[in-house]
Amino acid sequence: MILTQKDIRTLRPNFDLSQPINLLRIACGAFLIPHVFGKFADGVPSPGVVGFFAKAGLMPPEFWVVVAATVEMCAGVALILGVCTRWAALAAAALLMVASYALQVVKGFGWAWNLGGVEYLVFWILSCLVVAMDSWRGQNSL
Repeated sequence: MILTQKDIRTLRPNFDLSQPINLLRIACGAFLIPHVFGKFADGVPSPGVVGFFAKAGLMPPEFWVVVAATVEMCAGVALILGVCTRWAALAAAALLMVASYALQVVKGFGWAWNLGGVEYLVFWILSCLVVAMDSWRGQNSL
Protein backbone atom coordinates (compact mmCIF):
# COMPACT_ATOMS: atom_id res chain seq x y z
CA MET A 1 0.00 0.00 0.00
CA ILE A 2 1.43 3.37 -1.03
CA LEU A 3 -0.34 5.45 1.64
CA THR A 4 -1.57 4.25 4.97
CA GLN A 5 -3.84 5.88 7.55
CA LYS A 6 -0.70 6.63 9.57
CA ASP A 7 0.82 8.53 6.61
CA ILE A 8 -1.93 11.12 6.40
CA ARG A 9 -2.34 11.88 10.11
CA THR A 10 -0.36 14.35 12.15
CA LEU A 11 0.64 12.38 15.20
CA ARG A 12 1.77 13.66 18.57
CA PRO A 13 5.07 11.71 18.48
CA ASN A 14 5.99 13.65 15.31
CA PHE A 15 6.59 16.68 17.50
CA ASP A 16 8.64 14.99 20.23
CA LEU A 17 11.73 17.17 19.89
CA SER A 18 13.76 14.82 22.07
CA GLN A 19 13.84 12.54 18.99
CA PRO A 20 16.65 13.71 16.68
CA ILE A 21 14.88 12.47 13.55
CA ASN A 22 11.96 14.80 14.29
CA LEU A 23 14.33 17.76 14.52
CA LEU A 24 15.91 16.77 11.21
CA ARG A 25 12.52 16.23 9.54
CA ILE A 26 11.21 19.61 10.69
CA ALA A 27 14.45 21.34 9.63
CA CYS A 28 14.26 19.73 6.18
CA GLY A 29 10.76 21.12 5.76
CA ALA A 30 11.50 24.52 7.26
CA PHE A 31 14.51 25.09 5.01
CA LEU A 32 12.37 24.55 1.90
CA ILE A 33 9.75 27.20 2.65
CA PRO A 34 11.84 30.39 2.18
CA HIS A 35 12.88 29.18 -1.28
CA VAL A 36 9.26 29.25 -2.38
CA PHE A 37 8.97 32.96 -1.69
CA GLY A 38 12.36 33.67 -3.29
CA LYS A 39 11.05 32.42 -6.63
CA PHE A 40 8.44 35.17 -6.91
CA ALA A 41 8.39 38.95 -7.13
CA ASP A 42 5.07 40.78 -6.95
CA GLY A 43 3.17 37.50 -7.21
CA VAL A 44 4.78 36.32 -10.47
CA PRO A 45 7.91 34.28 -11.12
CA SER A 46 10.98 36.45 -10.58
CA PRO A 47 12.78 37.38 -13.82
CA GLY A 48 16.12 36.29 -12.35
CA VAL A 49 14.76 32.89 -11.37
CA VAL A 50 13.05 32.48 -14.74
CA GLY A 51 16.36 33.33 -16.42
CA PHE A 52 18.19 30.74 -14.32
CA PHE A 53 15.63 28.06 -15.17
CA ALA A 54 15.91 28.96 -18.87
CA LYS A 55 19.74 28.74 -18.77
CA ALA A 56 19.39 25.35 -17.09
CA GLY A 57 17.23 24.16 -19.99
CA LEU A 58 13.99 23.87 -18.02
CA MET A 59 11.46 24.98 -20.64
CA PRO A 60 9.11 26.73 -20.38
CA PRO A 61 10.90 28.28 -17.39
CA GLU A 62 7.86 30.00 -15.87
CA PHE A 63 6.02 26.67 -15.69
CA TRP A 64 8.96 24.95 -13.99
CA VAL A 65 9.36 27.80 -11.49
CA VAL A 66 5.74 27.26 -10.42
CA VAL A 67 6.23 23.46 -10.30
CA ALA A 68 9.39 23.83 -8.20
CA ALA A 69 7.68 26.27 -5.81
CA THR A 70 4.65 23.99 -5.48
CA VAL A 71 6.79 20.94 -4.71
CA GLU A 72 8.86 22.94 -2.21
CA MET A 73 5.78 24.25 -0.43
CA CYS A 74 3.94 20.91 -0.31
CA ALA A 75 7.02 18.93 0.72
CA GLY A 76 8.04 21.57 3.26
CA VAL A 77 4.65 21.72 4.97
CA ALA A 78 4.29 17.92 4.92
CA LEU A 79 7.73 17.46 6.47
CA ILE A 80 7.09 20.05 9.17
CA LEU A 81 3.77 18.40 10.08
CA GLY A 82 5.05 14.84 9.67
CA VAL A 83 2.38 14.00 7.08
CA CYS A 84 3.27 11.61 4.22
CA THR A 85 6.83 11.94 5.44
CA ARG A 86 8.49 9.33 3.25
CA TRP A 87 6.95 10.75 0.08
CA ALA A 88 7.55 14.37 1.05
CA ALA A 89 11.19 13.64 1.87
CA LEU A 90 11.67 11.80 -1.43
CA ALA A 91 10.01 14.64 -3.34
CA ALA A 92 12.26 17.16 -1.61
CA ALA A 93 15.36 15.07 -2.37
CA ALA A 94 14.33 14.73 -6.03
CA LEU A 95 13.69 18.47 -6.29
CA LEU A 96 17.09 19.21 -4.76
CA MET A 97 18.75 16.78 -7.18
CA VAL A 98 17.23 18.66 -10.11
CA ALA A 99 18.38 21.93 -8.51
CA SER A 100 21.92 20.50 -8.19
CA TYR A 101 21.87 19.47 -11.83
CA ALA A 102 20.57 22.88 -12.90
CA LEU A 103 23.29 24.62 -10.89
CA GLN A 104 25.94 22.47 -12.58
CA VAL A 105 24.53 23.27 -16.02
CA VAL A 106 24.44 27.02 -15.37
CA LYS A 107 27.59 27.56 -13.30
CA GLY A 108 29.70 24.47 -13.98
CA PHE A 109 31.04 22.14 -11.34
CA GLY A 110 31.71 23.78 -8.02
CA TRP A 111 31.76 22.62 -4.46
CA ALA A 112 32.19 25.77 -2.37
CA TRP A 113 28.83 27.48 -1.73
CA ASN A 114 30.29 30.97 -2.10
CA LEU A 115 31.41 30.03 -5.63
CA GLY A 116 28.03 28.60 -6.66
CA GLY A 117 28.79 25.07 -5.51
CA VAL A 118 26.38 22.27 -4.72
CA GLU A 119 27.53 21.09 -1.30
CA TYR A 120 24.60 22.82 0.44
CA LEU A 121 22.16 21.03 -1.86
CA VAL A 122 23.95 17.70 -1.42
CA PHE A 123 23.74 18.07 2.36
CA TRP A 124 19.96 18.63 2.21
CA ILE A 125 19.50 15.81 -0.31
CA LEU A 126 21.22 13.42 2.10
CA SER A 127 19.24 14.81 5.04
CA CYS A 128 15.93 14.28 3.21
CA LEU A 129 16.97 10.75 2.24
CA VAL A 130 17.78 9.96 5.88
CA VAL A 131 14.32 11.19 6.88
CA ALA A 132 12.70 9.08 4.14
CA MET A 133 14.70 5.96 5.09
CA ASP A 134 13.84 6.37 8.76
CA SER A 135 10.18 6.79 7.91
CA TRP A 136 10.21 3.67 5.77
CA ARG A 137 11.85 1.70 8.54
CA GLY A 138 8.80 2.45 10.61
CA GLN A 139 10.66 2.82 13.91
CA ASN A 140 9.13 6.25 14.42
CA SER A 141 5.61 7.47 13.86
CA LEU A 142 6.70 9.63 10.94
